[in-house]
Amino acid sequence: MSLYQYQGRNSAGLPVNGVLDGVSVQSVVNELQSIGIVPITVEARIEQFDVFDFIKDKLNIEKVRLEDLILFSRQMYALTKAGIPVLQALQGLAESIRCQPLVKALRDVLKSLESGVNLASSLGQHPKIFSPIVISMVHVGENTGKLDEAFLQVAHHMELERETRKRIKQATRYPIMVSSAIVIALFIINISVVPQFAKIFARSKVELPVYTKILVQTSSFVVDYWWLILGLAITIVAVVMQYIASDTGRYQWDRFKVNIPWIGEILKRIMLARFSRVYAMLASAGVPVLQSLSVVAQAVGNQYLGKAIADMHTGIERGDTFTRTALATEMFSPLVIQMMGVGEATGQMDEMLIEVAEFYEQEIDYDLKRLGDWIEPILLLFVGLLVLILALGIFLPMWELGSVAGHRIE
Repeated sequence: MSLYQYQGRNSAGLPVNGVLDGVSVQSVVNELQSIGIVPITVEARIEQFDVFDFIKDKLNIEKVRLEDLILFSRQMYALTKAGIPVLQALQGLAESIRCQPLVKALRDVLKSLESGVNLASSLGQHPKIFSPIVISMVHVGENTGKLDEAFLQVAHHMELERETRKRIKQATRYPIMVSSAIVIALFIINISVVPQFAKIFARSKVELPVYTKILVQTSSFVVDYWWLILGLAITIVAVVMQYIASDTGRYQWDRFKVNIPWIGEILKRIMLARFSRVYAMLASAGVPVLQSLSVVAQAVGNQYLGKAIADMHTGIERGDTFTRTALATEMFSPLVIQMMGVGEATGQMDEMLIEVAEFYEQEIDYDLKRLGDWIEPILLLFVGLLVLILALGIFLPMWELGSVAGHRIE
């Protein structure tokens, strides 16, 4: 998704401006209209890739965590349910919350509320903290007088998202640790171990095996040109990340991720489960179909799948049914399409999509377990191959040197 700068007027006629994530200008216009803002100008905002911002983002430096937003939503639910006015509730939270970026955002929201802007529009001025899902649910809660229930649903959604992320981390923790250990071991071997053996081999007149020659040459290259390897790696990472930061690059990267063998299918199911659950939550809250699709297209976290959902939005806008537009995307399995058809025919699409989300989540659990079962033997095989190469490249010549020395003594 891209960032779009907008200017418009709220329901009270006051000028507002801010930044929103969106798949296209039209999706941003739809989102603004859904939260009661009449857009005047919507322009794409060109974002420059910053290596330091990227590092801070990955290290969670000055970043609002999902746990912070869950706690905020839970507290807002409790306070609004108790009948405390929104301004007073936000003021109290701004004084008690420790996450400084969230505190700063809440203070900005308070200023907007005091100037006459509604809560959804005020939250929408901070798209990097409050997602379109939060804004849409708060907008519905404000219009229906059920703001407490809206924050409760937001908290439930974020808690499910947190559980999904935990499952992914648990499945990938072991492979990442083993892969990192292998890379570090290879670096240490090439820098410290192989050069010492290379000196011994250079003083001998023994013909070295091919494996040994490859190891020695590789080690020499790493020792002599480590600065070039490091600089090249940093340059490649910076160029790739800058490309991914662009609209085209992000779309191509997201498309590549869902097409990776094994892993791509898991990622796709995770995003489709997110689509099903978020759409069901919005539909049950009374959000119109087209508006829900606009929000969900941004919520799946993948531009490739987001474009497919935006195509569903376009198809329904032209008069097609939800099920046929979903079938045209070729994202959903026949069983899921059948369940959608039943939900559309009976008017219980939200309940059926909850079933779809649970179906996908069960598949995700099974796939993550199977992926772990596949990765472990592959990693063990790779470690064994590494040990074999070292044995053939280093120990065989040492044994040869030992035999030559033994013959000379005799």
